[in-house]
Amino acid sequence: MSEAIIVFNAGSTSVKFGAYEVAGKRTLTSISHGEVSDMQTDPKFVAKNSAGKTLETHEFGKDRAIDHRTALHFVITWLEKNITGMKVVAAGHRVVLGGTRFEAPVLIDADVLAYLDSLVLMEPSHQPYNVRGARALAQAFPGLPQVACFDSSFHRTMPEVAQIYALPKDVLDAGARHWGYHGISYDYISRQLPKYAPGARRVIAAHLGGGASLCAMLDGKSVETTMGFGALTGLPMATRSGDVPQDLLFYLLRRKLFDDASLEKMLSERAGLIGLSGVSGDMRLLQESVDPRAVAAVECFVYAMTKYVGAYAAVLGGLDAFVFTAGIGEHSVPVRAALCKKMAWLGVKLDELANVAGGPRISAPDSDVSVWVIPTNEELMIAQHTLALVRP
Repeated sequence: MSEAIIVFNAGSTSVKFGAYEVAGKRTLTSISHGEVSDMQTDPKFVAKNSAGKTLETHEFGKDRAIDHRTALHFVITWLEKNITGMKVVAAGHRVVLGGTRFEAPVLIDADVLAYLDSLVLMEPSHQPYNVRGARALAQAFPGLPQVACFDSSFHRTMPEVAQIYALPKDVLDAGARHWGYHGISYDYISRQLPKYAPGARRVIAAHLGGGASLCAMLDGKSVETTMGFGALTGLPMATRSGDVPQDLLFYLLRRKLFDDASLEKMLSERAGLIGLSGVSGDMRLLQESVDPRAVAAVECFVYAMTKYVGAYAAVLGGLDAFVFTAGIGEHSVPVRAALCKKMAWLGVKLDELANVAGGPRISAPDSDVSVWVIPTNEELMIAQHTLALVRP
């Protein structure tokens, strides 16, 4: 019988999963991945193999809502029944915020879950559902070891001056802190880049997807990142605003155009690229559009990155390598070209043919800064951390 690690990313209406066979002590091989989607309205299950071929689909029934426990139980039961000889021996969970207590992945118990629940008010968009998934799995399979991997943990190496805000002590003590996110992705990239550019110490990585951020890394450790207290700040994203001035938000509240709930909803769901363009939050559609607002939205995205690159190059004292990753970073030739053009002052020289081909290296041989396209794999990173904790 083969053993497997399963990775879950539990959201409000969906649960994504990936299953990895354990070979030897540290080797993991992808077996299957999939999702239970539309859990509140029309729940559906799909499982695919490592090559992306659909293995099975299942419909629970329209207008039949299911909870996280039902979804997670179905996934594990299906995997163990349909993949010959497979036994799930541990589960890893993506959890957005680990707070000050967890600077690395941790085995989940009731005390851990209680602490993670206490952080829900800080990050209400993802944290409650991440925690709910882990709790539901503990109820469905009480003997199964579980590990939490945190998007914020990678950034706990930032110097203290980068983690604090200029606020009174009582506010800081209430949890106001520059947490940073996308850390699981940056953790993976920090481990992959030495295979391509072993001498690169000063690195900026760009995780550009529906959520987008930059991270400055020195010797593989985070020293700065664009997402701040929550996942709204930094770069404009598909539907999230990115940086906006605090006094503007107070003005909108004083005008009674929003209350706190509707303001958060606007900044999370109607801002960013979709708000600017009025067309879409999908970079692929924006790049194909001739609508001036769509063009302006792409330009704004690149401009925001340009400002942060300049700041982070200053923080790092120079730049040795730049990495594009995630959906936009891995697939958008125009965005990569536009940002590389803006980085010419740093000595970046783009190899246009390599950029069209998708890399991995897209900078010219004589570029002072090497530029790379490296696919991220957060799921595998979680599986590796999970295996390391359950099989030390």
